[in-house]
Amino acid sequence: MTPSLRILHLEDDPGDAVLVQDTLEADGVACRITRVDTEAAFVASLENDDFDLILADYTLPSFDGLCALKLARESRPHTPFIFVSGTLGEEVAIDALKIGATDYVFKTRLSRILPSVQRALREAAERTERNRAQEALRHSEAFLAEAQRLSQTGSFGWDMSRGDIYWSRETFRIFECDPTAKVTPDLMVERTHPDDRPAVQAMIDRASRDRTVWDFEHRLLIPDGTVKHVHVIARPVTDDSDGNEYIGAIQDVTQARRAEEALRHAQGELARATRLTTMGELTASIAHEINQPLTAVVSNGNAGLRWLDRDAPDLAEAHSAFQRIVENAARAGDVIRGIRALAMKSEPQLRRLDLDDVIQEVLALTRSELHRHGVLLQIELSNGPTVVGDRVQLQQVLLNLIVNGIDAMKSVMGRARELTVSSTLAESVSVLVSVEDTGTGLDPATAPRIFEPFFSTKPDGLGMGLSICRSIIEAHGGQLWASPRDPHGTAFRFTVPVARPERSLEQGKR
Repeated sequence: MTPSLRILHLEDDPGDAVLVQDTLEADGVACRITRVDTEAAFVASLENDDFDLILADYTLPSFDGLCALKLARESRPHTPFIFVSGTLGEEVAIDALKIGATDYVFKTRLSRILPSVQRALREAAERTERNRAQEALRHSEAFLAEAQRLSQTGSFGWDMSRGDIYWSRETFRIFECDPTAKVTPDLMVERTHPDDRPAVQAMIDRASRDRTVWDFEHRLLIPDGTVKHVHVIARPVTDDSDGNEYIGAIQDVTQARRAEEALRHAQGELARATRLTTMGELTASIAHEINQPLTAVVSNGNAGLRWLDRDAPDLAEAHSAFQRIVENAARAGDVIRGIRALAMKSEPQLRRLDLDDVIQEVLALTRSELHRHGVLLQIELSNGPTVVGDRVQLQQVLLNLIVNGIDAMKSVMGRARELTVSSTLAESVSVLVSVEDTGTGLDPATAPRIFEPFFSTKPDGLGMGLSICRSIIEAHGGQLWASPRDPHGTAFRFTVPVARPERSLEQGKR
């Protein structure tokens, strides 16, 4: 059932008001009319009630229609207002329309009131819907602008055929340009970092020529010297025209790139700290390794001097003594170079190398440490093929695993302390290295976390050793994992891919 039309009727003649209501209802319009005939009653009705339509006579004894129209426009600007009068002239009626009246109907021609009311209500409904849509659009634009600000993502449109460029407010903020400035290709080039301009221009030219999606990252250089990293993605607008128009988004990823750089730096520092920690634990063993050849150097040097001091020296024996000096000095130098290499911070240097040689070098450094803790060493090497790897980083991994194994066996009582280091060829594609101890084994509660950064079972541990070891092995294209050893202890295993015969050193670096 259609609801009654609520009408406020300013009319001092009750008979005319009834005539208007009868005319509307005769045409099928249900009405609920509130008639008033004074300014006070008119204002009170506007303030206290809702109406779909206002009808007003033009001339009343103590009030007039124009004043009523002004009051209605102030308090109910969207409510249709129609003059229904017998004294309204054409010229006055036109003036009334100019100041806000919706329509006018002469009392002598009330047959026009129905189409006038219908048109007024239709226009009011359309106006309400239009206002609602505009308000929704304003909210949507505000939400979009806030979302762009929070995500640091701006939008843009570029009609490359006409040279027209549109930027959202956030895009202006990213480029740090005045929002009132005219956006031109020259402005975009000016803000692009000089080192990135050729590559960016080439990508845009290629994408525009082939009508493909843009997806690239480059730097902006702000006039104050600030460098920003931005990610641009755009797609061509598909329509029936021959134009070349793109619509896309640009995101400020500066903070993300800085965080990545800071993380890489921190990982490098932690890797260096881990190397130094490992070297600290091996200090006693290394000192012993260096002391042996140096003692031999001194002893053989003194022997050589004694032979030379004789009147008739036996040159063969003197030559042998000095030969031993050279050999032991070289041995001490190798140990020292190994120590320096492990302690230095350097970029990975990929080379063809024999992984068994690397294992032997590390075992030479740890032999005294193993002996000091009563650990029996078992070595099972495969003499397998060469791999491409960083000798220092692989030494670091082996040192860490061996030292961990020694630590795990320090508290073992009543059974043998054994450390087994082995290498085997796995399916002709990688070398498998195992470091197995007979220590306390893996705690089921903490085993899943041993490779997590900053997780350590040692009270004074950094918790980065195994995490960095896994990162190193994965960077070499291999895998590192741990498993319980039957019946006691832990087995750490890692793989390093075998070098392809045709793979060059430069390819290995890449």
